[in-house]
Amino acid sequence: MTAPASTGTRTWQWGALGVLVVLLLGAATRFLEKGVPAWFEGSALAKAIEFPIYAIALGLLGNAVLTAAGLRDRLADGFRTEFFIKTGLVLLGASINLKVIVTAAGPAIIQGVVLISTVFLFTWWLGGRLGLDDKLRALLSAAVSICGVSAAIAAAGAVQARREQLAYSASLVIAFALPSIFILPALASLLGLSPQVAGAWIGGNIDTTAAVTAAGTIVGENALAIATIVKVTQNALIGIVTIALTAWFAFRIERRPDAPRPGPAELWRRFPKFVLGFVAASVIATWWLTTVSADHGKQVIGVANDLRTWFLILAFVSIGLEFRVSSLREAGWRPVSVFAAATVVNVVVALALALLLFSDFTAD
Repeated sequence: MTAPASTGTRTWQWGALGVLVVLLLGAATRFLEKGVPAWFEGSALAKAIEFPIYAIALGLLGNAVLTAAGLRDRLADGFRTEFFIKTGLVLLGASINLKVIVTAAGPAIIQGVVLISTVFLFTWWLGGRLGLDDKLRALLSAAVSICGVSAAIAAAGAVQARREQLAYSASLVIAFALPSIFILPALASLLGLSPQVAGAWIGGNIDTTAAVTAAGTIVGENALAIATIVKVTQNALIGIVTIALTAWFAFRIERRPDAPRPGPAELWRRFPKFVLGFVAASVIATWWLTTVSADHGKQVIGVANDLRTWFLILAFVSIGLEFRVSSLREAGWRPVSVFAAATVVNVVVALALALLLFSDFTAD
């Protein structure tokens, strides 16, 4: 009886050390996020690099060091990617005011539904044509059509994807989002788009909220306002897509011919429960903001957003720590091709919808 207890104690201690590593790298990420723009004042690149870049890079660096030292697998229990990201997404819900979306951004809802449906189905189809695993197809489709890493995380819970597939999808999102911060504002200027159309294009196209904010800021305040509304609308649709993926995989993809038809209990078991927290946080925040002053509400939501950033930093650090190079070799060139082609489709369809729906739109 002594040996198992001793083994359990050692496992707990290694897990605690793993959490400490994540926290230290998270603090380093926060330090770089705030310090680099100050050190390189005036550099557009330094200002544009968002915390996911630093977090994943430091996680990968820590991964390499711990692997070389033979400690990575022992500390792996402390790399709580799932817990950190789900908590961060629930906090994200607090910043989504459903009332604003419904009353001030009707075109954003139309754009979100049409754009997500078109890009998701195209990505799913192309991934199938190139023979991608169904779970990886789901992650890539959700990531490129909705809101990047957050959508990939939600999809991963719905289809029970492997961590390597999630890490690969997250890496593709970051790789494509960073250049978009500069390319889309430049194209918007070249095409002579109005701030409203440019903002809708950016919000519907770039996969991460942080990158949308950066690109919208480059174009201007009006563009940023529209970009934020459009991106928030797409974020709010995560739950609907997650429910659809949960049902599709339970009833079609993974169901054996000789197995009984899965019932509501199976759907509930597979459904990522944090999505309910995400929606609840949005509803509660929407109601609560109507009961307090604007300044007080902004201050409290700001605290929630800061906590969200911390949890997402820890999640991205953990993704880097958990990532295995072997997953890149296993995935090969096909996922990159699918994501790149879907991004092009996203660019074109989002621009057409932005021109159609936002040419005469005002944020008032």
